[in-house]
Amino acid sequence: MATFADLDSTQIYRRHVTVPSIKVGMGTCGTIAGANRTFEAIQQYLSERSISANCVRVGCLGLCSLEPLVEVHLPGRCRLLLKNVHHSEVFPILDDLFHQILPEEYAFAQYRDEALSPWNNVPFVEELPFFSLQNRVVLANCGKINPFDIEEYLSAGGYKAFQKAISVYTSAEVCDLIEESGLRGRSGGGFPTGRKWKSVLYSNAAQKYVICNAEESDPGAFMDRAIIEGDPHRVLEGISIAAYAVGATKAYIYIRTEYTIAIQTLEQAIRQAREKGLLGQNILNSGFSLDISIKKCPGAFVCGEETALIASIEGKRGMPETKPPYPSAQGLFKKPTVVNNVETFANVPAIIQNGPAWFAAIGTAQSKGTKIFAISGKTKYTGVVEVNMGTTLRKIIFDIIGGIKDNKRLRAIFLGGPIGHCLTESEMDIPIGFDELRQAGLSMGSGGMVVLDEDNCIVDTLRYFSHFMQHQSCGKCIPCREGTRRLSEIFDKLTRKPDPLYKSAPIERIKAIMQLEPLADVMRTTSLCGLGQSAATPVLSALQKFKSDFEEHLYERKCSANVCKQLRSYSISPKACTGCGVCVPKCPTEAIKGSLRSTYYIIEELCISCGKCVDACKFNAILIQ
Repeated sequence: MATFADLDSTQIYRRHVTVPSIKVGMGTCGTIAGANRTFEAIQQYLSERSISANCVRVGCLGLCSLEPLVEVHLPGRCRLLLKNVHHSEVFPILDDLFHQILPEEYAFAQYRDEALSPWNNVPFVEELPFFSLQNRVVLANCGKINPFDIEEYLSAGGYKAFQKAISVYTSAEVCDLIEESGLRGRSGGGFPTGRKWKSVLYSNAAQKYVICNAEESDPGAFMDRAIIEGDPHRVLEGISIAAYAVGATKAYIYIRTEYTIAIQTLEQAIRQAREKGLLGQNILNSGFSLDISIKKCPGAFVCGEETALIASIEGKRGMPETKPPYPSAQGLFKKPTVVNNVETFANVPAIIQNGPAWFAAIGTAQSKGTKIFAISGKTKYTGVVEVNMGTTLRKIIFDIIGGIKDNKRLRAIFLGGPIGHCLTESEMDIPIGFDELRQAGLSMGSGGMVVLDEDNCIVDTLRYFSHFMQHQSCGKCIPCREGTRRLSEIFDKLTRKPDPLYKSAPIERIKAIMQLEPLADVMRTTSLCGLGQSAATPVLSALQKFKSDFEEHLYERKCSANVCKQLRSYSISPKACTGCGVCVPKCPTEAIKGSLRSTYYIIEELCISCGKCVDACKFNAILIQ
């Protein structure tokens, strides 16, 4: 059985290396970019050159668009961060570095250390807005420590907060500290965490549970995944503190099956925590016992709702229930249950270690601490950032992330994914915060942020969201089940040409648009859970701010962004057409007319814009408008 002294003895931090150290970002984003092959190439290089070096895998640093990221620390030199290091470039890059030659094309930043020699013409991390404008509290270790090695987490101060909680404070005092800090749930609702914990603590049930909600299925949201893959022990420590605070002896991490790397890191972290005596019976001789299990789920969006999540853990179909009773009174197996998401739990160790006043000093009057955002779309960088509550969207998009890619114009931001609001550039100066956004008629959601530029089509994006919500609806309540289906049908009609044989199609398209607002009102007021209640939110906000886009698709039957394929107009260039006739049999509606060895033409009324003629033509004679 480990003791406090045993754990304290592992607090070793070596700033100055005696052998080269190489870290490779191998989270999901890095793996997709080819980090596995990069890691293998580095090991092969070291083996062939007979170089003794430490080569380890780490989580995501947040710069997903620059993966594979590799950090190289040579003896006597500052740590160097390299971007886009693919396996084919490993040998020449390392050859240069080991000969003290800087591979300028791949050098992104270096970490300042006055005792070490810097690299010339490489910016320091604190000089880059991406890093300097963030406040990485939860993400402090991500991309820096090996997530598969508990010793590295311990050496960075890990589990000290847990030790402090179970040795210094009572359960009620821990709840008081969390309440005093002002921590609110990071899953979108923003309910005060301390208040939720206290309602479970003061219940009379003999058995209580803690659930970590890692069911992250919003398109464009990957904050929880990044935290788990980069720093799983921080999540376990937060869960352990929560369990002690409410008197629970059993905790579950509910995570989607597709998060294979996150699951692997969690499984390893739980094993190591048990071996260290940080999980199990009589933890660190404190009298407190806890077991944490992983519950894999199918990745259904609706299971992010806490009652549906609980039903899934119990082996039932993941469908939401009416509230009250709330899970804090009657949750898993009808027992009082705390349900928080990954980011919420990951904030807890820092609060216990640094004190509630420290956390409360960060952010705004009503929204304390930091918030993590996953940013995807048309920005210079895409990835994960952590900023103080109160930071504006403009600062995040145009300063930290570097603005819109290729200097294009910002079109819109969907804040909160498929059930979030559509924002324009005029709303970029609203501070990020639960109440601040609510006062502006907006919501933060879980933290996914999809950025569109001038080349994107708002209507096509909404069509994708509506199809996603229809697919994810559990079907239990009629307003959501039928409402999401109706939304999908409306956007399908807007993004394709009407059937020329169906004479009343234009009238039906107009009626469909007129039905959007009353349909949204019915869904919002009568749906059982947040999925149905918020499914029409992006539609209504976009309809208000991008009315001309809807009118263009509705009346002119065209997409100025040229994104909606079924609204494109196809014609044949008389000069380029050779009259080969290859395209004719490919057309499913016989819209291509003409005779062999002469110029062919397309009857626009019959064309359904399928594009099969373009694929068939070998002479680039098909023109698309």
